[in-house]
Amino acid sequence: MIYNLWNGNQALVAALGLLAAFVGTCLFTAKCSKFLPRDAGRAFAHDGKLSAGKPRGAGIIFIFVFVAAAFLFAPVNLEIIIYLILIVAEMLTGYMDDASENPWGEYKKGLLDLIVAVILAVTYLSFNSSTIEIASLGMRLTIPPVLFGLLTVILVWGSINVTNCTDGVDGLSGTLAIITLGTFYVIDHIKGNQDNFTFLILLFMICILGYLWYNATPSLLLMGDAGSRAMGIFISIAALKSGSPLLYIPVALVFILDGGLGLLKVALIRGFKIHILKNVRAPLHDHVRKVMGWSNTQTVFRFAIIQIVISVAVVYLLLM
Repeated sequence: MIYNLWNGNQALVAALGLLAAFVGTCLFTAKCSKFLPRDAGRAFAHDGKLSAGKPRGAGIIFIFVFVAAAFLFAPVNLEIIIYLILIVAEMLTGYMDDASENPWGEYKKGLLDLIVAVILAVTYLSFNSSTIEIASLGMRLTIPPVLFGLLTVILVWGSINVTNCTDGVDGLSGTLAIITLGTFYVIDHIKGNQDNFTFLILLFMICILGYLWYNATPSLLLMGDAGSRAMGIFISIAALKSGSPLLYIPVALVFILDGGLGLLKVALIRGFKIHILKNVRAPLHDHVRKVMGWSNTQTVFRFAIIQIVISVAVVYLLLM
């Protein structure tokens, strides 16, 4: 709104929007956290009892601030509006689970994620082509729309769930999300993909930073499914809009390995009665803390370092 009304320096408006998003996230988190549901502690998680009594579902705060800032300070079109609606929808399903006395079942959440993923795939194909770039090879590949849509559903559903499963250590998922999104922002600039969505990546990162102000170890509150699921869908959109969705694999590799291991083990056990990596706890952030003795801070820093190294390597390859 402000972006469209301002006829002067729109870069200045965008910069003010970033500052407003950070301040808004911090202020609303400080004022509204007392209204959030309280975490009961997770018996199955390493040190899960330490979360008991903390406000959870704080994702509802930074996601609403992000959406408000997007409408106020960013150029939005119909495609982006639909994406924002889907992000809010994913956040609200997560928040309702956070606030529920009886946690939602895996199948219920998985089905809702699937519906959102299908809508997102249809939306993307309605505004974009099914041609992707294999960036490191400089090749372009046109995929049949139906197959592209199916692969997009898998990407979106997977991103939502691995991001959600990674949210188990103070500051971990938020920090990894900033690294992943920051990498996609750089990739967009390298490839010249500076469309309306690119600025939203920065805006989303800033809102996560506002949340991390309170979630750094020892945390004062938790984002809950409201935050992690919304982050997951946003990361998948960033991967799609980059034009090189295959880059999601290296750019979000720590998310995939940490959160995806548990999903893989459960799927193999339930579907095929196959047990793998029996001595490895899932998610990996529980394994490194309980088995290897890492502290929460070491876990966040080391996982972040791994992803930064991989992301720098990806960016270097794209620059060559």
